[in-house]
Amino acid sequence: MFKKILKITLLLVFVGLFIGTLVYLYNKSQKEPEKFNTQKPYITDIIEKTVATGSVVPRKEIEIKPKVSGIVVEIYVEPGDLVSKGDPIAKVQIIPDMGNLNNAENRLSVAKLSMNDAKVQYDRQTLLHEKGVISDNDYRSFKYAYETAREEVRAAENNLQIIREGAIKDAGNSNNIVTSTISGTILAVPVEEGFSVIEANNFNEGTTIASVADMRDIIFKGKIDESEVGKIKTGMPLILTVGAIENITFDAILQYISPKGEKENGAIQFEIKADVNLKADQFLRAGYSANADIVLNKVSKVMAINEGLLQFENGKPYVEIKIDSTRYEKRTITTGLSDGIQVEVTSGLKPTDEIKVWNKPVEVE
Repeated sequence: MFKKILKITLLLVFVGLFIGTLVYLYNKSQKEPEKFNTQKPYITDIIEKTVATGSVVPRKEIEIKPKVSGIVVEIYVEPGDLVSKGDPIAKVQIIPDMGNLNNAENRLSVAKLSMNDAKVQYDRQTLLHEKGVISDNDYRSFKYAYETAREEVRAAENNLQIIREGAIKDAGNSNNIVTSTISGTILAVPVEEGFSVIEANNFNEGTTIASVADMRDIIFKGKIDESEVGKIKTGMPLILTVGAIENITFDAILQYISPKGEKENGAIQFEIKADVNLKADQFLRAGYSANADIVLNKVSKVMAINEGLLQFENGKPYVEIKIDSTRYEKRTITTGLSDGIQVEVTSGLKPTDEIKVWNKPVEVE
């Protein structure tokens, strides 16, 4: 009897161990429920924008050119100087054309000979007129001839002086002094003393002595891709970021969009221009490279989530809301404006909802 009980006991223990082992192995083979990180909605401003690259330049950059050809003998300014309209920039010494100079000298000699002869005749006729030998009418003709000859000498002298010096005697100005035509800042002086310069004419645009611009009247000039140009229009606000100036942005207003695109690096680019609004303490140098964020649309203080939390089913967006540590509920939402990183949620969420970060499970150590 004892042996029978012992056998039954051992059998039950063996069966129990066998069943326990099976249960242990089954539980061991089951994965723990996967856990995910969550994020809550937040309140923020969302700006939809496109980016244009370019630089900041003066609205008008004037090239100052000489009125006469010659050699630069003095330069009165250097880049960065402030000048007013009419201020001297440089002095040019004229190198006269020998043919023209010779003709002018001959003209003056002939004019003097004519004037001397006319004066002799005039003096003789004056004596005769005083004695009543000739009439008033005849006397006036000799006087007129003398005055004409004298004016011809004066004109020949002026012509000779223009050819030699570029200026008329006692005229109050000099063509060989190059002056600024506007008030502004000297941007560049591409010539040095001793350089030969040419006046502007029908066959040559002339040598630039200096370039001048008003550095308070700055614009952004850039290019935008054809895929984005249809989204913008004049009057839109721009936010400028200048590469050389950190942590500062500049406001601008879009004023011009080119009606014609140009092919650059295989893509069609359209030129745009925008007025830059500089504050009293702000200064930009001509030629700074800049990026312009063109604001297409903007909403303020709206509920938003990271756009990476969105999932789609039949083209409709939804998120998964946490119910407990292992369970999530699918919820369809309505979205609004997006900037590519965050998206506005117009309905379907509450500020306290915890949204499953579906592509980022919690790492188990």
